[in-house]
Amino acid sequence: MLHLTRRIPARVLAALTAVLGLCAAVIGAAALAPRAEAATLTQVSAFGSNPGNLNMYVYVPATLPDDAPLVVLLHGCSQDAATYHRHAGWASYADSLGLALVYAEQKRANHGSACFHWFQSSDTARGSGEALSIRNMVDHAVRTYGLDEDRVYVSGLSAGGAMASEMLSAYPDVFAAGSIVAGLPTGCATSLLDASMCMNPGRDRTPEQWGDLVRAKNPGWTGPWPRVAIWHGTTDYVVTSVNARESRDQWTNVWGLGQTPTETASLGSNTTVEFYRTDSGVDAVARYLVSGMGHGTPVDPGTGEGQCGTAGAYFLDTICSTYHTIQFWGLDEPPHPSPSPTATPTASPSPTTPPPAGECVTSNNYQHVAEGRAYVSYGSAYSVGGDDLLGLWNIYVTSSVQETSPGHWERVTGC
Repeated sequence: MLHLTRRIPARVLAALTAVLGLCAAVIGAAALAPRAEAATLTQVSAFGSNPGNLNMYVYVPATLPDDAPLVVLLHGCSQDAATYHRHAGWASYADSLGLALVYAEQKRANHGSACFHWFQSSDTARGSGEALSIRNMVDHAVRTYGLDEDRVYVSGLSAGGAMASEMLSAYPDVFAAGSIVAGLPTGCATSLLDASMCMNPGRDRTPEQWGDLVRAKNPGWTGPWPRVAIWHGTTDYVVTSVNARESRDQWTNVWGLGQTPTETASLGSNTTVEFYRTDSGVDAVARYLVSGMGHGTPVDPGTGEGQCGTAGAYFLDTICSTYHTIQFWGLDEPPHPSPSPTATPTASPSPTTPPPAGECVTSNNYQHVAEGRAYVSYGSAYSVGGDDLLGLWNIYVTSSVQETSPGHWERVTGC
C-alpha cells in the first residue's frame, strides 16, 4: 500500500514492491449507468478535473430513489475496482437499500502496485491530487443522480483505508461518516520509508498528537466531524493492528472523547466492537476487532441476514463488515420508509416560538423534530406534511424547511 516515488534506488524498490504485493484491495469498480437501465458496473470517463489521474466507476440501482445516499469505495494495493465490487458485498446492499456506489480506482501507470498515495501530501491535501479527484467524483455523482449531499460516506481497505482516513480529514464538510478497514491514521507518514514503518510495527503517538494531524488539514474547522468505523484483524501482519488503536485514539480525540469505550459488544464469536459515544448519544467512533483475522476485508458469504460478499484473496470469511458498517452509519433503512412518525427524543432542546406560516427555518434535524417541523422514521428525519427526506436524525445534519401551509413543511434548498 506504499507509493513508490521516483528516484528511489532499485534495490529499495524491489524490497518494498514485495511488501506491496501483500496489500489487499478492498474496492470493486462500479459505474455510472442510466437509471432506465439495469444496474451495471460502468466507467465514467469525464467527471471534472482529475489531477490525481484516477479512474471512476459507479454502480447505480435502476430503482434508486431521489436523495439517495452515496458511498465512495477505495480499493487496496494490487487490486482494482471490479474486484472489490465482486467480493465485498456492497452491490447487494445498494440494490436492497437504494444506495449509489462510486469506486475510485488507481491506475497502474501511476503506481506499479495500484496503491493510492495515502502518505504523499500532494495527493492527500484538500484541493489537490488524488484527494481532489475523489472529491470531484462525489460532486459529479451527486449532480448526475440527484443524491443527498448530506449523506456521503467513504470506505477503503489497506492503502484505500488509509486514503479514506485522509479524505475524512481533508473533507469533513463532504463526508458524514467513513470506514477504515485494515488502514492507518491520518498523517501517519510523509515519506516512503515512513509509510513502511507505519504499516509495521506502527507509530505510537498521543491522542492529541494524532488529533492535531487531522485538525491541521483544515485550520479553523470546528465540526461537525465525520463518524468513523475502524475495522482490523488481530493477526494482521501487513498493517499491524496497532494501527486500529492509533486510529481510535485519533478520531476520539478529534471528537473530544476519551479512549475508554462507552459500550463494548460481541458480534458473534469472532468480533468485538467498542462504541465511543458523545454526551448527546451519538456513536462517533466504533472499533471492530476481528479475532484471528489477517489482512483483508471481512466478509461472510451467504444469503442470511447480515451475510454478504464472497471469499477470495484479501476478502476473508469472518463477518460481513459491510453490513455492520451500514448499521453504524444508519443506512439500514428501506429506500422508501413509511411516513408514520416515531417517538421524538426524550431530551428536548430549549423551546422556541413556532414560526408563522410561510417562514423558512434552517436548523439541525434534531431540532426540526423536537419543534414539530419534522418526524423520525428509520433513523432519518422527514418534514411534517410534505414527507420530504431531510437526512439523518441528529444534531450534525442541517436542513432547511418552509411551512407552505399551516402544519405542512417542505424541504427547500436554503433560507
